[in-house]
Amino acid sequence: MVRAIVGANWGDEGKGKITDMLAKESDIIVRFQGGSNAGHTIINDYGKFALHLLPSGVFYRHTTSIIGNGVALNIPYLLKEIKELEEKGVPTPKILVSDRAQVLMPYHVDFDTYEEARLAGKSFGSTRSGIAPFYSDKYAKIGIQVNELFDRDILRERVKKICTLKNVMLEHLYHQPLLAEDELMDLLAEYRDMIAPYVCDVSAYLYDAVKANKNILLEGQLGSLKDPDHGIYPMVTSSSTLASYGAIGAGIPPYEIKNITVVVKAYSSAVGAGAFTSEIFGDEADELRRRGGDGGEFGATTGRPRRMGWFDAVATRYGCRVQGATEVALTVLDVLGYLDEIPICVGYEIDGQATGDFPSAAKLAKAKPIWKTMPGWKCEIRGIKKYEELPEACRHYVESIEKEIGVPITMVSNGPKRDDIIMR
Repeated sequence: MVRAIVGANWGDEGKGKITDMLAKESDIIVRFQGGSNAGHTIINDYGKFALHLLPSGVFYRHTTSIIGNGVALNIPYLLKEIKELEEKGVPTPKILVSDRAQVLMPYHVDFDTYEEARLAGKSFGSTRSGIAPFYSDKYAKIGIQVNELFDRDILRERVKKICTLKNVMLEHLYHQPLLAEDELMDLLAEYRDMIAPYVCDVSAYLYDAVKANKNILLEGQLGSLKDPDHGIYPMVTSSSTLASYGAIGAGIPPYEIKNITVVVKAYSSAVGAGAFTSEIFGDEADELRRRGGDGGEFGATTGRPRRMGWFDAVATRYGCRVQGATEVALTVLDVLGYLDEIPICVGYEIDGQATGDFPSAAKLAKAKPIWKTMPGWKCEIRGIKKYEELPEACRHYVESIEKEIGVPITMVSNGPKRDDIIMR
């Protein structure tokens, strides 16, 4: 059986913890898109980890972790992550990398940095991990696939083309040092030797795994609202964040994805620029940020303070819809225990009209939140294992969210650790 785990909103919903937990019952975990630009924070018996490229199931001995063809593969970063796990006492995970994955290069990171600097106050809030230039090259057909690292003639031809195009921009737009063909060829030879032990025809491997009835998890990065087609364009990421892309980014038939677990936060947070209707500011935001997550709401990759907001039912309902959610995991519910009252955004007002539908980006910029206030439960809920034992106000909050989004909430996370979970 294939299950996808994806985010409903702007990312940072707590997918890493849910993947880490569900990986216990899984054979294979696949990262199918994105790169090292976002992280999944995980707390388990080995300690606290921020994974960026590795799937969140690497902590179990029985699992195989796969980097799919849809991922932006930063090879030195991947090796660094594996080494860091080993240094913290985690058994060396079994890792396979698709021979069709494309290689993220240092010049992608440079171009990302140069472009953000050039845009200055109008930048996209990139993590400067090279993701947009990487995917631009992929679709411009000047990227380098892993399998091509092992064919020097193909590689030399590709590198020539890359240098011709990139050096025009480096010289005339960014006024930066030019790329040298021989240096790139030497670097790619190093990358070939680093990645060689992990390379696999992943699509064929997964085809056999599906036929053998293996349990497969597809792990997405970021959330619905960062999708380049269905998100808050242009303040989006550069690869599709939707479960349906999991079939493409892993190389499996779409009809094999039977369950789509969409992770939803009990409040809202976002990193980067773009419309954020339920956003809060000042002391109210600082308090929620300080209490949120484990150690506060700060980006797992950049350390940037996340923008904070109350739960947005409009955005979440839409996020679940475009993901095709079959179930929802609600996270960080325990964080809200300090509040007397909890606001929920249940609608938008756009040009004087109320709506429950999530609009396109141009209209979204004009949206104002319509609030509904719910009573808080004013107590600690960590450690509770049964849903019936949650305070009545807490259950009412969960059930109100469930009613708003129209998808069953089957898991409620009430703490940062792997076993801080209530199954409904």
